[in-house]
Amino acid sequence: MQNNTDTPILRFGIVADPQYADIPPHEAMNRHYAQSLAKLADAITVFNAADLDFVMTLGDIIDRDWDSFDDILPVYGALRHKALFLLGNHDFAVAPEHLGAVSERLGMPARYYDFAIGTWRFVVLDGSDVSMFSAPSDDPRTTLAVERLEALVADGAINAQTWNGSLSDEQFEWLTRVMEKAEADGETVLVLGHYPVFPPNSHNMWDSQRIIDLLTGFACFRGYFCGHNHVGNFGEVDGRPFVTFKGMVDTPDENTFAIVAVFQDRIEIEGFGREESRVIRFGV
Repeated sequence: MQNNTDTPILRFGIVADPQYADIPPHEAMNRHYAQSLAKLADAITVFNAADLDFVMTLGDIIDRDWDSFDDILPVYGALRHKALFLLGNHDFAVAPEHLGAVSERLGMPARYYDFAIGTWRFVVLDGSDVSMFSAPSDDPRTTLAVERLEALVADGAINAQTWNGSLSDEQFEWLTRVMEKAEADGETVLVLGHYPVFPPNSHNMWDSQRIIDLLTGFACFRGYFCGHNHVGNFGEVDGRPFVTFKGMVDTPDENTFAIVAVFQDRIEIEGFGREESRVIRFGV
């Protein structure tokens, strides 16, 4: 009989920041938007050869324009596993009349949501909830975003950037309730978002510390996975990993994606292309 520590509890694929658009590359930023269709198709070929529970794209499915969804979403049609999405800042780079329909276009149950596989609960955040771009200019959330950003600028915060965002108080309260219930039910939680919260970086959410303090206050919290910072990043708080996956849109031809295997005592990340492989052991 195989030891439990040698048998994964579940496995899933990760794609970060395809940021597709049918436009010329931005050479200075090394972003090759149109190439993401072929890169995504290649990643799906690898995913389809593996036994996975789902594939999560960590936001920025497109770079801009509502019609870009019509080009990239059919590529996911070749995936034999369940395709899940969360919202990134570029997914809102669409005409104002489409802002409220992005999550529906991606087939998401809501802008933020959670689901369970066995005793593992996955919590999917909407870090664009209060931001400068996800709601009309006259929306109260946009007014709040202006206030939050101005306060960060006044404090000289490195993440006081218009391309970052934050959770609404409503979403933060929802997250608190989900974590409390997971802890009470004996579940283990992995949080997925677009924006990093740790280590400190110019790409981090405006309310990073508030989120870190909440999550690390629960024993059931096992880690945080995100994209947005295309060069990737890694850090730990109280033995809990915060992993930023590299952006698929970068470079003309080198891909990046990952397969994550969750074990009883660790998480193994198998990186492909530019993505690093890691073995993250749970703290005792």
